[in-house]
Amino acid sequence: MRVTRTQIPDVLILEPKVFGDARGFFLESYNRRAFREATGLDVEFVQDNDSSSKRGVLRGLHYQIRHPQGKLVRAIAGEVFDVAVDLRRSSATFGRSVTFNLDSESRRMAWIPPGFAHGFLVLSEHAEFLYKTTDYYAPQYERTLQWNDPELCIRWPLEDEPMLADRDRRGTSLKLAEVFP
Repeated sequence: MRVTRTQIPDVLILEPKVFGDARGFFLESYNRRAFREATGLDVEFVQDNDSSSKRGVLRGLHYQIRHPQGKLVRAIAGEVFDVAVDLRRSSATFGRSVTFNLDSESRRMAWIPPGFAHGFLVLSEHAEFLYKTTDYYAPQYERTLQWNDPELCIRWPLEDEPMLADRDRRGTSLKLAEVFP
C-alpha cells in the first residue's frame, strides 16, 4: 500500500496493490496490519456504510460533534470529488479543506481522521461510495457544515446546481458551527 499525505497532513490518500490479469483484478481493500504499517495509525473500524448516488448529487459536509468518526472512504463504482474540512480548533489547519478525486478505476482510498467534516460530489453518471468508520452513527450528534460557505473556499466542479438533501441545504457556516477543541 502506498500512502500520500495531502495538503492537510492528517488526511491520507492510500493506493492499494492491485493484481490484475485478463480475468479482472484482485485487491485487499483493508488489512488492519498493513494499514497500521503504512500509516502509523492503529484504528478500529466498527461500521461500514455504502451509498449510491447519481451525477450531480452532493452529500455533506457531515460530521459528528460527539462520537466523531474517522473514515476510510473509496468509490467502488464511478467517480467523486471528495472533500475533507479540518474542524479541530487546536489544529494549524483549522478551517482549511483538502479535495481530491476518488474513482473505481484507480481504486484509491482516503483516510479522513476524526475531527473533520466530509462530503463529496458525484462526477460520473452513477457512483457507489463505501465508508469504513471508527465510531457508530449517532444521529443526535450529526452536524452539517454549509457546503458552499465562502469562508471554506471549496471549488466544487459543478456543472449545474447540485442535488442536495434538506439537511445539506440547511448546513451551518464555519463561523457558527460547533467544532472540536
